[in-house]
Amino acid sequence: MPDYQPSLKILQKYAHVLVNYALNSGAGVKKGEVVQCLVPDIAKPLALELQNTLLKAGAQPIIRLIPTGFSKDFFTLASQSQLKFFPEKYLKSRVDLIDHNIAIIADPDPEELKTVDPHKIILNRDSQKPYKDWLNAKEVKGKFTWTVALWGTQAKAKLVGLSYQAYWNQIIKACFLDQPEPIKSWKKVSSLQTSILTQLNSLPIQLIKVKGKDVDLTITLGKNRRWQSGSGRNIPSFEIFTSPDWRGTNGFINFNQSLYRYGHILKNISLKFKNGLVVSAHAKQGNQFLQEMIKSTNANKIGEFSLTDNRFSRLTHPMAETLFDENIGGPFGNSHIALGSAYKDCYQGNSQTLSVKDWQNLGFNDSAEHTDIITTTDRTVTVTLKSGKQKIIYQKGRFTL
Repeated sequence: MPDYQPSLKILQKYAHVLVNYALNSGAGVKKGEVVQCLVPDIAKPLALELQNTLLKAGAQPIIRLIPTGFSKDFFTLASQSQLKFFPEKYLKSRVDLIDHNIAIIADPDPEELKTVDPHKIILNRDSQKPYKDWLNAKEVKGKFTWTVALWGTQAKAKLVGLSYQAYWNQIIKACFLDQPEPIKSWKKVSSLQTSILTQLNSLPIQLIKVKGKDVDLTITLGKNRRWQSGSGRNIPSFEIFTSPDWRGTNGFINFNQSLYRYGHILKNISLKFKNGLVVSAHAKQGNQFLQEMIKSTNANKIGEFSLTDNRFSRLTHPMAETLFDENIGGPFGNSHIALGSAYKDCYQGNSQTLSVKDWQNLGFNDSAEHTDIITTTDRTVTVTLKSGKQKIIYQKGRFTL
């Protein structure tokens, strides 16, 4: 048993932030709304507080405890048809019912699937894409929001060289759970992000140039794009991001942060792009899985470009979890790109009027994959405006607007 457990007060604050801030894009849950909570069984104490907080808010909680330790047996025993099984009616009914989703990440064995054939994992993931698409469509219509948060585990703490309590202290600090009123702190961060977003979105940006000792990458922003912040979607979220036109990505980027994905650990990832496609990919560790991952439909294209300002982030240590690692601060902040699907809320306009073909013509990537890969080394981000003028927007870990 762990020698540390977060206090009831901390868990109540955590649930309060997720329910009364993160949902409804920072506005909190409304009375009568249906909220699905997907919580691994080892995070049961947080599930209870989520239920209680939702009840107090007048919402309708649906608590689903997810069993841990089942995945390896599933992928070992499942046949091709079982891997591809998609319970369409069941999942469509769930999408129709819920107004929001709270997902908790809790991983007691980060390498549980390292001996599983990567193709099986990707095949199962791809078969569930319609469910993701239905939720995305509902979100675009303004009828669904979601948030993701982390429950600390001893295995993850060990991976990054922290005690279990020190690991949890990173979670507590990053989510402002050490503050008397965490939501006030989150609203302050949101206000600062909005100020940057207003300035970024006022610039007629055509090209984004990322330059550093381990990156020389050019990204085409694309037509009718806007920059966004987390808006409660992730807790924590200190990043500012956009979904560019994938077709205009050229150059190379190396990543100094490890990637923990589908039970695999990938280290020292390098990517090279030409005309929007990954033409070279390599990882010093986990390369086989990386190659399988980018074979997935449109997973060899960029879906997101993101920057984190180190003045916002309260994270000071890697956490072996993308949700947190993509928000780490440090001397140079961090940047990440995502291979796979784009975020449709980065479209500047009425996205409900767009067809599948319209999204394709705009260069918004569509994929079952969305994997963020992170670097924390020094880099300068310069944009080229429509006038041809160049402007530095990010340097030494912070925005310079």
